[in-house]
Amino acid sequence: MPRFAIGRWWPGTRRRPAAPAHPLKELDDNDVRQCLRVAFGSTLGFTISNLFGWNYGVFFTVYPMLLLALVPTLNGHVIRQFLGSALINTVEVALIAGLFSHLPLVMTCLAFILFAGRFRLMSGGPLFLFGAQGMVSLSVMFHFASYPSTDLHDMLASNLVASSLTVAIASVVYVLIPDAEPRRPPPRRTKSLARQRHETLLGASVATLSFVVFQVFDLRDSLSAQVATILILFPLTFDGAVVAARHRATGVLLGCSFGLLVQLVLYNHSGNLWLVVLPLWIGIMLFAREHLKEGVGSGAGFGGMTTVGILFGQYLSPGQDLVYSDLYRFSSICVGMLVTLLVAYLVHRLLNRFPATRLVYEDAVH
Repeated sequence: MPRFAIGRWWPGTRRRPAAPAHPLKELDDNDVRQCLRVAFGSTLGFTISNLFGWNYGVFFTVYPMLLLALVPTLNGHVIRQFLGSALINTVEVALIAGLFSHLPLVMTCLAFILFAGRFRLMSGGPLFLFGAQGMVSLSVMFHFASYPSTDLHDMLASNLVASSLTVAIASVVYVLIPDAEPRRPPPRRTKSLARQRHETLLGASVATLSFVVFQVFDLRDSLSAQVATILILFPLTFDGAVVAARHRATGVLLGCSFGLLVQLVLYNHSGNLWLVVLPLWIGIMLFAREHLKEGVGSGAGFGGMTTVGILFGQYLSPGQDLVYSDLYRFSSICVGMLVTLLVAYLVHRLLNRFPATRLVYEDAVH
């Protein structure tokens, strides 16, 4: 598809130089160990939630993916971000969904403020995990809370338990499967204030529209689509969202195909936990390997991995028609991402009209 040049449309802007195609890298010992941590961590979260009969298995399956796949190391700073985000998200959803669910305009304005705060942290850099985990968690919980049949207290408690369990699981797998050698810290990027404003307003505006759509329409089975509309915004720019959407579509197609294959193989035995655990581990391991080979945060591997986590954690059951569900989810995700990109492009062009929010790639890397 044609790419839109920033400088071509708006004077005074500079387009980022075209980067060469990102080759798949060879996995080193640290990458292989990270794959194992992601696979065992997510599978363990899924298994524990099923053994105890806890609801919202998607929290227990996907949260370990976020913590173990997006962050290559585990330290006090990372743990504080993850647990702090979970606690604050729970309080925010409890107050907004509990007090303002009958005031849609007020609820939408508050959601925009929350999303803007998260994207501002993501744009800043050091608290990216806090913002990213908050966006995913808020989107999922707002989605569930929009239905009258949802037990809000059960959902909020499940979110806190899943977050705490994720940190405990991550600590265990890091002890059992440590890195082979110390990792070099990632480079720190200093962004201009105009770029940070651009990324914050772009992400918050599009995420708020997604929030409104999923509040207004009865899209109970479209959790994957809503999560996809949020994840493709993680690159924080329109160009990055286009690339992320393309990778996400590929990953979702592969993830849905894998889930369908597992359902066909297991047939009526998909309710047997011990028969489900092995294919779940295999699927996460394969997609985690692809995720690390791509070397990008939101590629096809991560998209396939989270799709498998959502399918197994939320929808896999003996009576579930996964053929219809997979086709519906893939089509809804593609439609959702196309609409998201259209809105993101319009917001991107609007923000580039003003010097204070114009996207200019003149950032320093330290």
